[in-house]
Amino acid sequence: MSGTELNAVARAMVAPGRGILAADESTPTIKKRFDTIATESTEENRRSYREMLFTTPGAADYISGVILFDETLRQSTSDGTPFPVFLTERDIIPGIKVDKGAKALAGFPREKVTEGLDGLRERLAEYRELGARFAKWRAVIDIDADIPSDFCIGANAHALARYAALCQEAGIVPIVEPEVLMDGAHDIERCAVVTARTLERTFAELVDHRVALDGIVLKPNMVISGMNCDRQASVEEVAQATVECLTANVPAQVPGIAFLSGGQSDVDATAHLNAMNRLGPHPWELSFSYGRALQAAALGAWSGRSENYSAGQSAFALRARLNGLARTGRYEASMEFVAA
Repeated sequence: MSGTELNAVARAMVAPGRGILAADESTPTIKKRFDTIATESTEENRRSYREMLFTTPGAADYISGVILFDETLRQSTSDGTPFPVFLTERDIIPGIKVDKGAKALAGFPREKVTEGLDGLRERLAEYRELGARFAKWRAVIDIDADIPSDFCIGANAHALARYAALCQEAGIVPIVEPEVLMDGAHDIERCAVVTARTLERTFAELVDHRVALDGIVLKPNMVISGMNCDRQASVEEVAQATVECLTANVPAQVPGIAFLSGGQSDVDATAHLNAMNRLGPHPWELSFSYGRALQAAALGAWSGRSENYSAGQSAFALRARLNGLARTGRYEASMEFVAA
């Protein structure tokens, strides 16, 4: 895939009014989700749940791409259509999670580095054959009184850049995800400082690795108060702080920024995205790449029962539509109470 083609895919991933569904939960993670609805995490139940989401009527109006787990990329709809083919036929771009998870960073207590570079070139070639057109790699940066260290930020930024370069070599658009976690008691000002440091180092590494910035999508955290902070910043404060941080640290060549929800409630994630887009125009598209914030209501409505299929789809359709509206600042809180 040429640089022009990578740019076209990246722009399609953040097309106006649309965003990305993160359905790439690992097997242990989706088991935890299924445990909350007393549903066994069998391969068929996982397949059926993802099919419910993917086949939701009208989903393509608001969903531009789906991040898949390795297992899901190889699965099919109940009529035998491979998921990547089914999605592509509906103008939804299939993607794939390729990292192997965050592991303890030796010598740096309480800090982590994401692994998965070994054999990545070969895996990317296979994933492209299976239909993936973009990939995702998540780095994890924790905040505490004495962390993150510069070394932790640098190690994760370096790995993100190596991954991104390998993706572009394979003709796959990389989602670059340096997540500063909202766990902890830090305030929004501390989050802003750490996020700025992380983004600055990440883009320096991307440039050093000769990654074409117009052929990536950035998936950052929002600048937000820690979950245990005594004072939670308002929606407007989060929007202002996040936009200021991104404006200072994200080059204009990047086609789009697709936020992670990072533990926010589905309503908060939508409200924050909406407020940011109301502050526009911006040099890049401000979109979403949500997992729980798109799926939580649908998972609860479905509850592992075939008779609840349509209820699960209705819940997913509503969240997708509301986030689609937030892409242009047209979301209103009153819409939460309108049926899908």
